[in-house]
Formats: sequence, C-alpha cells, structure tokens
Amino acid sequence: MSNSSVRNNNRRRCHGGVAIAIAAVTALAVPVSDLFGGRAHAQTLSTQEHKADISFLEIDKDITLRRMVVHNANPKGTVLFLHGFPETLYAWKDIALTLAGDYEVHAFDWPGFGLSSRPTVARFSYAPRDYARVLHDYIRKAGIDSSKLTIYATDIGALPALLLAQEKPGIATSIIVGDFAPFDRPQYMYDSLQSLKAGPSMDQARKQLNRNRDDILKNAFRRGLPTEAQFDVPREFQDDMSCAWGHGTITTADAFSHYYANFTRDQNHFESNLKRLETPVKIVWGEKDLYIKKEMGIELAGRIGAELTLLPGIGHYPHLQNPKQTVDEVRAAFR
Repeated sequence: MSNSSVRNNNRRRCHGGVAIAIAAVTALAVPVSDLFGGRAHAQTLSTQEHKADISFLEIDKDITLRRMVVHNANPKGTVLFLHGFPETLYAWKDIALTLAGDYEVHAFDWPGFGLSSRPTVARFSYAPRDYARVLHDYIRKAGIDSSKLTIYATDIGALPALLLAQEKPGIATSIIVGDFAPFDRPQYMYDSLQSLKAGPSMDQARKQLNRNRDDILKNAFRRGLPTEAQFDVPREFQDDMSCAWGHGTITTADAFSHYYANFTRDQNHFESNLKRLETPVKIVWGEKDLYIKKEMGIELAGRIGAELTLLPGIGHYPHLQNPKQTVDEVRAAFR
C-alpha cells in the first residue's frame, strides 16, 4: 500500500465518525463545538466563516506532516502555531479560524503526534534539535514568507523554535513561547517529567505514560487547576488525540519520551548560545502551570531580556483555557 493510501486510511479511521457532521456544520457556518454540545473552551471565541484546510506535506523521505492551513487572500502576515504534548494540530483550530480574517494561519502535527509520520528512532530521533530542522523545512516547503511570520509555540514546540532562531535569526519576525523547559532545571519540572530524562528511570517512565493513556487524554489539561477553573476541550480535538495516539509504529507517549531522552543536551546547547538569539521573543506563561513552574519562564525572560506575561489562574495550556488571550498576543505581535 502506498504512503498516500496509508495516510488517507488513517485519516478516515480517525475522523470518519464526525466527517459528515463537520461538513454539515461547515455548510451552515455553525461552530463545530456547538454541534457536539458543551463548552469548547473556558472562554468562547467568535469565529468567522473561514475554512480550515487539512492536508499532508512531505518534508523528506521519512517525514510527512499533517497540516492545517486557513487561507486569507490578502493577509497582514502569517501565524504558525506549534503544539505540545499530548496535543495535535486541532488544538489550534478555533484560534486559527478566529484569526483568519486578518492572517494566514498554519499548524502541523509534530512527527510522532497526530497523523504525521512516526519513523523508527533509528531514522529520526525526535529530539528538539531534529524538530527544529522539521520546523525549518516546513516553513521553506510551505512557502511561508519569514519576513511576515510570527511563530507561537508552547510546551515541546517552544525549544525547537528557539533553537532554530539561534541558527537562523531571520526565520520569523517574532516568536511567542511559553510553558516549556528551556533550561535544565529539574526543580522547576513535574516529577514525572524529570523521570523521562535520560537515565535509569526513563524506560519505566515511558511505559507508565503509555499505561496512563486514558487518564492523560482525559485529565492532562485539567490537572493542577481548581474545579471552577477546569475546562473541556472540543470533542473533535479530543477524538483526534485519542485516535492518533497509536496510529503508527510508535505511540504519542513514545515520541514524547524520545524527545525527553535528548532534552538535556539540547537545553544545554540553547543555554550556551543565548547570545545568538536575536529574533524578538515574547514569553506567555500560566501562573498555575503544574508541569513547568513559572520560575522557568521568569528566568528565561531575565536571561534574554524578553517581555513576560504571567496569566493569573491559568495552567499549562493557556491557548486552551483562555484562547482569547492567545488571539490577543498574536495580534499584538503584528502591531
């Protein structure tokens, strides 16, 4: 079976159950979240009548990325969103549609996530440095004009963006990052994340992640928040994460673990080359982030002289808990 056929089969398998309903909603210009009921986010966005195009883009012989593009005939600029664990590109769909009136918006699944390729570790290490290469190749192959590009990256997506900016300062006009671990500071990290770093506990931690799949997908976005601040994610996004978790030769948790196995090396490389970071950076951090404490963001802001916004009452996923804040940050980056 061809790679194209495999991708199409995976896509049908993951979304066949909602495809007809989504098509009907699109035709009626009704938000997908309204169809499935319940609140899509802690705060609701107002989306205009734009279409999110989902397709695949081949990066090289080992990597093909599933991507989402919301087009604009006369954009003020381009926004590229980079997701974290255990997310997929659907984390950004409502935000992308909200921004589409002014910007062209891109998002893609990292290798090992969503329906992007999942090559063996012998062919792709899943390290932050390799993700940086994938990011660079995506920007080039997608034909994005770097002189009008803002990158918004969270969690595992943030360090690759900054590593790339160190190597290629003109890769974007601005980068917004948050809720990630730029430096090797275990004291600022959740215990289970510390265990994923290279060492005797790494394999056991990876196995535990896979065993806890259902709990992660259900509770990762709520953990650490008081009951009144907890929120639901859109069902389309939830179903996509669930279906895609094990669609390839490795699971989403495996890819995340391989990323962490190389994390310390790439964190140290980033820290030792801070003077090479010339691209303007804005830092946005959830004050109640349980996984990566705000002290990590405070240190990063101080070290690189970047503006830092701490979001009161917000956890590790600001773009899901308060998407309007994310939209506002993007708009501000283009002023």
